[in-house]
Amino acid sequence: MTDVAVLTPDPADPTYSTLWPGVLDRLGEALATAGITARPTPWTDHVENARALMDFPLVLPLLVWGYHQHHDRWVQACTTWAEAGAPLANPAATLRWNADKRYLARLAEKGVAVPETIFADHVDAAVLEAAFAATGAETLIVKPTVSGGAWRTLRVAAGDLLDAALADAPVGGTMIQPYLKAIETEGETSLLYFGGELSHVVNKRPGAAGEFRIQTQYGGQYQALKTAPQGALDLAERTLAAIDEDLLYARIDMTKDDDGDWVLMEAELIEPDFYLAAAPEAGARFGQAVRAQLER
Repeated sequence: MTDVAVLTPDPADPTYSTLWPGVLDRLGEALATAGITARPTPWTDHVENARALMDFPLVLPLLVWGYHQHHDRWVQACTTWAEAGAPLANPAATLRWNADKRYLARLAEKGVAVPETIFADHVDAAVLEAAFAATGAETLIVKPTVSGGAWRTLRVAAGDLLDAALADAPVGGTMIQPYLKAIETEGETSLLYFGGELSHVVNKRPGAAGEFRIQTQYGGQYQALKTAPQGALDLAERTLAAIDEDLLYARIDMTKDDDGDWVLMEAELIEPDFYLAAAPEAGARFGQAVRAQLER
């Protein structure tokens, strides 16, 4: 068996303490199919010094949950790992830029279809009023540019009292998009890639009428699809071509805009859920991709 490190949450943060061990078990089972043992270690133990990570042939940052709440430390850690040449997959430089969703603007410049997005250094009632005027939207989605799991993500309607609606608003960098109704009717579709090859496709829908968040903690319902919907594969391939980096894994999340065209919501390259509960057969494919990475 070959040992690889799996970076896990900060042990001082109780938010995820009952959740990540089960996910680690599923990852461990997937890796074991390829003769690989997962060795967990908190990412926060390696922010300033990558020496301990250099003992492993490969380091997988797949459980760094909560990094978005400590963005400065995350950037410092990624810089430390990159400068040390630590064997991160995905690469440390990728982990650094992918943490800030302003990368969507760069992908849009390369021809990737993304929703109309306004980026702001902060959000208040005046910023929202300007966003309603600029987009003509009746409803907006407001979320931090550095976030995860729908953290501090708000849906705000034009008739809402904006100051009250922003009570739990993002602090600092913010992105504002028109609300896409397809989230409720068709959900969000994720295409998952291992070793540059499409592994599986999962559709995610809100679990309750009127809900817009598709994460499991909000009741989201996930279903594996036999094939990628028409147009979805093209967008995923275009996104990966625009990123043009050596990626062990990638999850490309998308939905349809109000014209029925696919648009990129996120390219998850840090710690994406692989949705192995919905597609258990994909675990072995991930294990084989990691084995191939080790043998390069």
